[in-house]
This record gives sequence, C-alpha cells and structure tokens, in this order.
Amino acid sequence: MTILIPAWAMEGGTDAFLIRMEDSVLADSILAGIEFNIKYDRGGNDLRRVQFSRVSWDRSLEGKTLYDWAVRDGLEPTPAIGAELVVESVRRGGANGIYHAMDEADVEAIMSHPQTMIGSDGRLVALGHPHPRWYGTFPRVLGVYVRERGVLELEEAVRKMTSMPAGRIGLPKRGQVETGWFADLVVFDSETIIDRATFQDPHQYPVGVEWVLVNGKIAIEDGVYRDIRSGKVLRKETL
Repeated sequence: MTILIPAWAMEGGTDAFLIRMEDSVLADSILAGIEFNIKYDRGGNDLRRVQFSRVSWDRSLEGKTLYDWAVRDGLEPTPAIGAELVVESVRRGGANGIYHAMDEADVEAIMSHPQTMIGSDGRLVALGHPHPRWYGTFPRVLGVYVRERGVLELEEAVRKMTSMPAGRIGLPKRGQVETGWFADLVVFDSETIIDRATFQDPHQYPVGVEWVLVNGKIAIEDGVYRDIRSGKVLRKETL
C-alpha cells in the first residue's frame, strides 16, 4: 500500500514515515498526497479499485478493498478516509495491494509496440490473495491477446516472451531452440491455452500447458506438475 504514499514521505523507511506522521503539518501533507494518488493515480478515484492481496495482521481483508474496509468499520468510503486507512495499514505492519487503474486499450497498444517485451513481476510463492498474473501471465497473453483478440500473432507473442527479453537482459544460450542451448521449453495447445486465475479467485492454474522442460528436465508432463526443481538462480558471474 505504500505505493500510494508520496515518495518523499517514505524516505528512510517505515519508521521515518511514522515519525513524520507525528508532525501535524507533515501528516496533513502526507494525507493530501495519498488522497491525490487515490483520486488521480493508482486509486482510480474509487476505493473499490484498491484491493488487498497480503495482510498479515488481518487475513480477512485479503481479497477485499479499501472500500470494504471502510464500510466494515462504519466509515464513509471517500478518498480522504481511504488515505487514513492507508496510513493505518502501515501502522499495523503494512499490506500488499492490487490496483485496478489500467485501461485495456492502453495495455493492447503497449503490448503491440515492436519494442515491448512480455514478462511478469509475479513471485514463485503465491501467498494470501495475489494478483492473478502470478498464475496466468503468459497463458493470458496467448489465450486472450493472441487467440481471442488478435492483438499479436502467435509467433510474435512467443518472441516477446522468450528470445527478445533473453537477448535484452543478456542471458546467453536461452530464449531460443538451438543446439547446445539450455532446454527451457513449453509445449502448449494454442487452441485451448488460457489463464483461469481471477482477481476474485487467483489460486487457479491455467489450462492448455501440456509439457514444461526446465534445463532439459521435465517439470510438467501431460499437464501434471513433477517436483523436480531443476531450475537455478541466474547470476551475472555464472552465466
């Protein structure tokens, strides 16, 4: 949730932020900044657009929104109240959030740009109520933006997911099918592949992924996960 807080207010970390909140002048400025971000930035001017994904101090809020929290506690769900709740969430130990403020037309325009690559900052372990991208980023691109909407050709989508980012980041012998290269391969059905994870029910695996090989070893066989753990952390000095 700290993404909604002005950057200057978070300088020095959480402890420094909480000290600033003890100063009435600074607190008013911080709350005004959070309210601005709720109205005109990630908040989309609606507390329903700010959703909790991980809340260690109140698991019942996971999957709920700032709006839900305000209503539950008998508060008026306004941006000003939302700002106060953001601060309260930091006081209680912080929380991870999902922000529903993107426009699909923008997503498609950015995705189709020739210099755009496709990746995800989803993590390996999906705790709480995560963003559905943790489960379905690449199947969604192939199922929705390629097959259903035709935003990208299949071959171009695959390139944007594989050889293009590998080359840009500098991962040798990865991202293409070549003799002597690392065998990181996905076999999927282009007619059925799709994500199933949603913002309401994110813990859903995609369909249409038949086989996955990681460093030449089978990680998924006929759609069934095999616990082989053949991946490794890629470090610059050992590439």
